[in-house]
Amino acid sequence: MKETLIIAGFGGQGVLSMGKILAYSGVMQNYEVTWMPSYGPEMRGGTANVTVILSDRRISSPIANDYDSAIILNQQSLDKFESKIKPGGILIYDTNGITHAPTRTDIEIWAIDAAAECARTGRAKMFNTMILGGYLKVRPIVDMNNVMTGLKKSLPERAWPMLPQNEEAILHGGQIIRRIR
Repeated sequence: MKETLIIAGFGGQGVLSMGKILAYSGVMQNYEVTWMPSYGPEMRGGTANVTVILSDRRISSPIANDYDSAIILNQQSLDKFESKIKPGGILIYDTNGITHAPTRTDIEIWAIDAAAECARTGRAKMFNTMILGGYLKVRPIVDMNNVMTGLKKSLPERAWPMLPQNEEAILHGGQIIRRIR
């Protein structure tokens, strides 16, 4: 098993945190893991992406030119990374950040209304974990117990009281994701 994933969006959307949670989850599951962040100079509002590779074998390089899966949170990232998903791969996008829908017909396309759902429920801080839950519904590559351990390891101790709400958001993300094609 090997999963090469790109998560891309704006800084402040939890892109790097999502990748870190997955990376820690993979470590807990005894996978070989790489986590390679990339972001612009702005703290919030600039572009951000992270490549995460999870494998049951050694990983030769943390650098990837094509991806098995992509989580896309804004139009600029869709424009940049849609063509880099392997045929038969998976594209997941939040509908709030996309103005022109994906066009590829050789990949699975999934949509999640996480931004709208977070606004509706007043839980904006749960956006990235809701997206992560959608991804894990489509690609259940790590066990939920390991995800919760990864979440705890990636959050500062002051945020641990929010762990139950994050777990709810992960589960809810799995319920609201839908396949487009």
